[in-house]
Amino acid sequence: MNSTQTIRAVQDNIARVIKGKPHVIEMTLVALLARGHLLLEDVPGVGKTTLAHSLARSLDCSFKRIQFTSDLLPSDIVGVSIFNRQKQAFEFMPGPIFANIVLADEINRTTPKTQSSLLEAMSEAQISFDNKTHPLSQPFMVIATQNPAEYHGTFPLPESQLDRFLMRLRIGYPSPEEEKKVLDRPQSLHPAETLQPLLTAHDVLLLQEQVDQVLMEESITDYLLAIVQSSRQSDLLSLGVSTRGALALSRAAKALSLVRGRTYCLPDDIKELAPIVLSHRIMVARAQGLHQGSFEQAERIILDLVDTIPVPV
Repeated sequence: MNSTQTIRAVQDNIARVIKGKPHVIEMTLVALLARGHLLLEDVPGVGKTTLAHSLARSLDCSFKRIQFTSDLLPSDIVGVSIFNRQKQAFEFMPGPIFANIVLADEINRTTPKTQSSLLEAMSEAQISFDNKTHPLSQPFMVIATQNPAEYHGTFPLPESQLDRFLMRLRIGYPSPEEEKKVLDRPQSLHPAETLQPLLTAHDVLLLQEQVDQVLMEESITDYLLAIVQSSRQSDLLSLGVSTRGALALSRAAKALSLVRGRTYCLPDDIKELAPIVLSHRIMVARAQGLHQGSFEQAERIILDLVDTIPVPV
C-alpha cells in the first residue's frame, strides 16, 4: 500500500470504535505525523480516552496511560532513582513517560508543578534527571485529555504548557444514529481492545519523513505568517501566536496534505487548521470580558483574523 492507503486504513480502523467522528480521527493522525502532541478537551464520557487508546492499538508501539490527580508528583511521570545494593550505586527507573504514545488523562486535575514535568519531554523528546539526559523513544506523542476549566477540581494549564500542544480538539456528542451503534456494541470488552495494529514505529517514522518533503510554496508561507502577525497586532488579544505556533501550523498543514494524498499545501489547509492549532496559544484581552480558557471565543477571533487576510492564488 502507498502512504495514502496506509493512512486511510488506520483511519478506518479507529473509526470502528470512534463512531461518526472522521474529522477528529483525521486531525489526530495529522498531529501524529506532524510529530506533535494533542489536547482533547470536552465533557466527560464522549470518548476522549477511547480515541487515544484506539490510536495506540492501531500502532504497534508502546503505550502508557497516566491518570493525573491532585496528588500526582513529577517523579510519578518522569521516574525515580533507586539504590542498587549489588552495584552500590543509584539507578534510574524510567517512569511512564518513556513510551511511544502517552495518554495524560485529565491533565488539568493535577498541579502546575506536575504539569510542568512534561515540558521538556514534549518539546525536546528527552528527560533530564540527575544531570543526565535520557532520550525518549521515537515516535513520541502525548495525548492529553482535560475537562472544561469550569469543572470543579481543575487547574488551568499554563501558557507554556498549552504552547507545547500542536492542536486542541473537541470530540462533541455523537449523532443519535451513531450513538445507537455504540449502545448496541457488546460491553464485555473495551472497544479499543478489538483493534489490531496496522503500523509499526518504523512505519510512522517513514510517514513523518514524508511530511517533511511536502511542498509549501512561499506565497502560502507568507499567508501563514500574515495570520500570525495579525494575531500579535490585534486589539482583541493580549497574547498573540508565538513562533512555535507558526512552526506548528506549518507542520500541521504539511501533515494534512499528506493525509489527504497531496505532496503540496493549499491555502485551505492553513484556513482549516488555524483555529485548532492557534486558538489555545493566544490570550483574549481582558477588555473583552473573557478569560484565557474561553477557547470558543479564541477560535472565533482566529477565524475572524483569517478572514481579513487575502488568500494567495
